[in-house]
Amino acid sequence: MLETERHRIILSAVQERPVVTVADLCALTGASEATVRRDIAQLHVSKKLRRVRGGAEAIAPPQFVGINARPFAVNQTINIAQKRAIAQAAVDLCEDGDPIIINGGTTTFQMVHPLTTKRLQVFTNSFPIAEHLLKQSKNTVLVPAGAIYREQNIILSPFDEDGSNHFYARRMFMGCRGLGPLGLMEGDPLLVQAEQKLIDQADELVVLADSSKFRQRSSLLLCPLNRIHTVITDDGIEDRAAQMLEAAEIRLIVAEKGTNDRRNRAQEE
Repeated sequence: MLETERHRIILSAVQERPVVTVADLCALTGASEATVRRDIAQLHVSKKLRRVRGGAEAIAPPQFVGINARPFAVNQTINIAQKRAIAQAAVDLCEDGDPIIINGGTTTFQMVHPLTTKRLQVFTNSFPIAEHLLKQSKNTVLVPAGAIYREQNIILSPFDEDGSNHFYARRMFMGCRGLGPLGLMEGDPLLVQAEQKLIDQADELVVLADSSKFRQRSSLLLCPLNRIHTVITDDGIEDRAAQMLEAAEIRLIVAEKGTNDRRNRAQEE
């Protein structure tokens, strides 16, 4: 990753949280601890952020503290080829007329491009997914009531009645913060509350998780493994992760990047 791109990601991250640790920034950028510390020092000197012990903070933090999740703009830059292949495999499960739920996220957002050829009933709490499908497809689009969290481009409501309980879905497609033996993990209570409501409205839960998600953990459990019907990931999945899913009787779909790239080129031609 180029230095300018790392700096953009770091500055976006410090605007989202009160303090971002060096370890967090290493995970976001894929850079070494030494490189991240050097980046923080450069941005501190140029007065774009403030260096603190073990990390960095914004010079002028936002007054409104959002949910504990990476900004949408940051996540879009991570594992993009894997996300496109995973999203294509997810859309391949859909048939015209299906009612589906798509939870907000950068992996699920990649579903919008192949969905332009479909005619589905789509309920989504993602503002960019809803906007793209309205403009570029013939799908029916429904959204819940709530506030738009700008950094994550997601619509969330603290109230039980947001309209989601009136929608039935054959499948719900969602990403995650992490996936382990205890189940699906998220990082913010408001996200857990909203996503659990959506999960209850679907027959099948399909998780879109690139292989890095099997190594990540969070303090909040969204649902156990036995609630998950299908996991779609990339060919970087480790054997022990695949064995974990097999033991839980979860269908595993491995999306290969090369196959998806060839399909995209064929569609363009």
